[in-house]
Amino acid sequence: MATPQGSTAGAGAQVAGRVAGLAGSCHPGPVVAVTALMTALAVTAGQSTARCALTAAAVLTGQLSVGWCNDALDARQDIAAGRRGKPIVDGTVGVRQVWVAAYAALVLCVPLSFACGWWAGTVHLGGVAAAWAYDLRLKATAWSWVPYAVGFAALPAFVVLGLPGQPWPTWWIVAAGALLGVGAHLGDVLPDIRSDLATGVRGWPHRLGPRRARLLLPVPLVAASVVLVLGPAGSPDGWGLAVLGVAGLVAVAGTVLGRRWERLAFSAAVAVAAVDVALLLVRGTRIG
Repeated sequence: MATPQGSTAGAGAQVAGRVAGLAGSCHPGPVVAVTALMTALAVTAGQSTARCALTAAAVLTGQLSVGWCNDALDARQDIAAGRRGKPIVDGTVGVRQVWVAAYAALVLCVPLSFACGWWAGTVHLGGVAAAWAYDLRLKATAWSWVPYAVGFAALPAFVVLGLPGQPWPTWWIVAAGALLGVGAHLGDVLPDIRSDLATGVRGWPHRLGPRRARLLLPVPLVAASVVLVLGPAGSPDGWGLAVLGVAGLVAVAGTVLGRRWERLAFSAAVAVAAVDVALLLVRGTRIG
């Protein structure tokens, strides 16, 4: 017969397992990366410490809601494809629990977003709504790239609108965000594109096919580099042009070598995206 201590330990282990399952099903990599990037952008843009924390909380809850929604909706497809390592597929956490977490995060995101200002909150929640639209409907259509473009454009705009005086975002910061979003969509789909096609997924990258999607991947990322270097007022500085040249060379090399080694194409795209992130943070001092 189990002792009270054993029952308590068992219940604690079960709760810990569910928490770990929820953490794994929220797409932790993108959630942490996007939240950290927008927090860093808020710092470089000149937000106060308290406002940076509020911005981080709003972005975090929004990203969590989107990640959990995505995993809950994809559960049946993931099981059919045998994608082990996903908490729902492995039985670590249930679909219902993930849905509850998604809606709870979404509810928290609303007041946190509006606490940064009405315009800021409206823009951020618009981006979150676009991401939910992707999960619920647009993911399987030729318009699957639109929510990524809208959602990523909304993030830097949200940071700018949260500054004192609520200045309107410059066109180049919004355009760069949108281009990064399109690149993120292609990069997010590519690793699983063949298994997605086997289960009937028909988003924009899937309609392009693996080869064309791979070739297109660096285009929006390099375009974002161009916008970030040439978009701000005044003549571009030498280091910016040098960085732009390096990004272009890496993209070309990845495209050429990727015909034989697919992973090199993806790695090159990640390198260009890292350049874009660095440029975004440096340019963050000029968006306020």
